[in-house]
Amino acid sequence: MSIFANKNTKLLVQGITGKEGQFHTKQCVEYGTNVVAGVTPGKGGQKMDEVPIFNSVRDGVEETGANCSMIFVPPPFAADAIMESIDAGMGLIVAITEGIPVMDMMKIKKMLEKSDSRLIGPNCPGIITPGQTKIGIMPGKIHLPGGPVGVVSRSGTLTYEVVHQLTRQSLGQTTCIGIGGDPVNGTNFIDCLKAFEADPETSAIVMVGEIGGNAEEEAAEYIFKNVKKPVVGFIAGLTAPPGRRMGHAGAIVSGSSGTAQGKIAAMKDAGIHVCENLGTLGELCVEVFN
Repeated sequence: MSIFANKNTKLLVQGITGKEGQFHTKQCVEYGTNVVAGVTPGKGGQKMDEVPIFNSVRDGVEETGANCSMIFVPPPFAADAIMESIDAGMGLIVAITEGIPVMDMMKIKKMLEKSDSRLIGPNCPGIITPGQTKIGIMPGKIHLPGGPVGVVSRSGTLTYEVVHQLTRQSLGQTTCIGIGGDPVNGTNFIDCLKAFEADPETSAIVMVGEIGGNAEEEAAEYIFKNVKKPVVGFIAGLTAPPGRRMGHAGAIVSGSSGTAQGKIAAMKDAGIHVCENLGTLGELCVEVFN
C-alpha cells in the first residue's frame, strides 16, 4: 500500500506553464504520474504537451476529477494558490514553493483546519510512492518500489541521500515524504508516523530531522507511546552555530532550544535507533529492520 498518494491519484499542476512547473510536470509524467490538468490564469484552453490547461482549479477539478494539486507558483501568490485548492475541495495539496511568508501560512493553517484537504509543504520536495506516483521534484530513479520502509524528512536533499542508501541495500520504500523545513507547514512528522503505523505494507520507518523547533522531540514522544514498528532516525545540523539560519527557515537554534544534541537525546530516550553518521544509515537500517 502507501500513504496519502498512489496510482489512483489524479494530479493538477498550478503554475504549469512556468519554467519550473513545465520541467517538473514532464518529469512526473515520465515517471508515470497521472497528470490530468494544469492551471494558469488566462491560459485556459491551451495545453502543455498533452495536459489541458484551465483558468482555475475549480474548472480543472470539475472537468478532470483531479484530487491532488502540485504548486509551482511564486511566493507572493503561492498562498492564494493553496487557498484556491482548498476552496476547490482538493484532497491533497503539495506546495513546492519556497519563501511563502509565515503570516500567509498561519492563515492557511486556519483554513486547513476547517477543510478536508491535506497540505504537504511548503518548501518541500513533495511525495512519492515508488512505482505508482511522483508528486514533486525528487529524482524518481533512486527509489525502489515494494516497501517495506516509509521515509519522512524535513530536508529534501537528505531524503534523496537516505533513499539512495536504502535502495542500494535493496530496502524498498512504501512512500517517501518531504514535509518541508519551514516553521509552519501543513503535514508534520506525527501525521506521517500515524499513517505509516497504520499502513500494513510499511514495516519500518526512517525519520530525518534537523535543528530548530521541537517537531522531532514531539515526534519522538509520539513514537514512544504509539509506534510499534522499528524507527531509524537522523538529525542534521550537529555542528551548526547557535542563532544562525542553516538552509531552511525553520533550521535555527535559539538558546538551548532546537539543538541537534537535544533532539538526538530525545530520540534515543524514545527507543529510536539514531544514526549519527549519515554515510552508514543504509547499513544501520539493514541491521535494525532485518
